[in-house]
Amino acid sequence: MDLNLTGKHALVCGGSEGIGRATAHELALLGADVTVLARRAEVLQQVADALPRSDAQQHGWLAADVSQTEALRAQVQALAAGKPVHILVNNTGGPPGGPIHAADSAAFVDAFQRHLLANHALVQSVLPGMQGAQWGRIVNVISTSVKEPIAGLGVSNTIRGAVASWAKTLSRELASQGITVNNVLPGFTETGRIDQIVRDRARAEGKSEEQVIAAMRAGVPAGRFAKPAETGGVIAFLCSPAAAYINGVSLAVDGGRMQSI
Repeated sequence: MDLNLTGKHALVCGGSEGIGRATAHELALLGADVTVLARRAEVLQQVADALPRSDAQQHGWLAADVSQTEALRAQVQALAAGKPVHILVNNTGGPPGGPIHAADSAAFVDAFQRHLLANHALVQSVLPGMQGAQWGRIVNVISTSVKEPIAGLGVSNTIRGAVASWAKTLSRELASQGITVNNVLPGFTETGRIDQIVRDRARAEGKSEEQVIAAMRAGVPAGRFAKPAETGGVIAFLCSPAAAYINGVSLAVDGGRMQSI
């Protein structure tokens, strides 16, 4: 099985922690040069320094805010002009929770900006390099809510679905150029995002966080939450040469929690 990413340059968004950081690590293990992107420069420097590397690998970081679309576009275009990006992992923290009927319009606009518009600007910024190489991998980290909406995450359910439809359309447009576009749908994963969801549910249901966690775990056939590295490994595989014929899919990494086929 060909998993070798030597000579490929990967840009991993949300790379300072959680699934993004784990994905950066897995891609580096496969030989890719990795640039991690997030807002906190001091954390990104530490992450980049800690990535596994051979003598031939060069890792870096880029401090950027995905809510500032045009500034993000300019920063990533400059990065790609100096070193073409072959792998793009779109990964951004989800919107705050709450029922959809109570959400105001600004919450939808903000989430659309941070997710779909940011992803779109990133793709447009790195696409020339992928097209030049006739090889590329775009993986969007979204949510199982694109298949089964999650209660209490109204804005997130809506925006994640829009990203999935955008990605499916993109996958059909770019496939003939050797570029694949896929989505990974994490289930309950040990990240800061799950901590936020647990706190919100505990508050809304009048339960302790321990009770909420126990109930969530009980709904997962695997009986536990995922480690970020387990999701990162799946993303890295989709970025490898071995996954060249996987395109336009939304792959759940959820321990079997979803009941749909």
